[in-house]
Amino acid sequence: MTADRATFLSPPGPRILAHRGLSTQAPENTLLAFLQAIAHGATHLETDVHASRDGVAVISHDPVLPDGAAVNELTMAQLGRVDLGEGQNYCSLAEALAAFPQARFNIDVKSADAVLPTARAIRATSASRRVLLTSFSESRRRRVLREVPGAATSASAQGVVLMLAALTLRQHWALPRILRGIDAIQVPINAGRLRIVTPRVVRHMHAIGVEVHVWTVNDPALMGRLLELGVDGLVTDRCDLAAHVVARL
Repeated sequence: MTADRATFLSPPGPRILAHRGLSTQAPENTLLAFLQAIAHGATHLETDVHASRDGVAVISHDPVLPDGAAVNELTMAQLGRVDLGEGQNYCSLAEALAAFPQARFNIDVKSADAVLPTARAIRATSASRRVLLTSFSESRRRRVLREVPGAATSASAQGVVLMLAALTLRQHWALPRILRGIDAIQVPINAGRLRIVTPRVVRHMHAIGVEVHVWTVNDPALMGRLLELGVDGLVTDRCDLAAHVVARL
């Protein structure tokens, strides 16, 4: 593990990854939601990035605004004037990284045009040591990592599928190659009828130095069972509840 990755993945878990911040009293994916998350026990902030028309990495899960306009059709200045409620507007990734200089950010790059803007924002704020970069798309994940070498990363959908196939076929020897350079898998408990988070998966991931983060977990009883199973992180809309569960360990 590189020094950069060690910073994102330290101190030891369990990790509480606030899914789009804490939005019980704030619009999700806003500076206020991130502030609320940190105040209520989040160890990491999970968020999503698209690109504005003028090539700025903008924090947004969806590619469209509530009124249906596309994020990538508006400039960052225009997005910054959109009222999301509670005095919040769309913010850029650079703004969020600068506003919370000690926070660790788990960043999902949602679109191809956001790859270079994401990398620029991270370099501009000297934040490579405190980010994890990921994407559903393997090619997008690889592209952004080339721009931010040494940053932590979690497996794409392709990586998770290959990992599960290797385990199903008992090709355990292939796991280190399939997940080379991967710091974590970030997965749901189930995918349809397929159970992903099992003691066997957790055991084999830990054997090759890969963490297991589970999304999106909001029930405290389930959080406790997953932590007992040995998972390393909870991706949750309720970091406040997760903090209470972790405090009882």
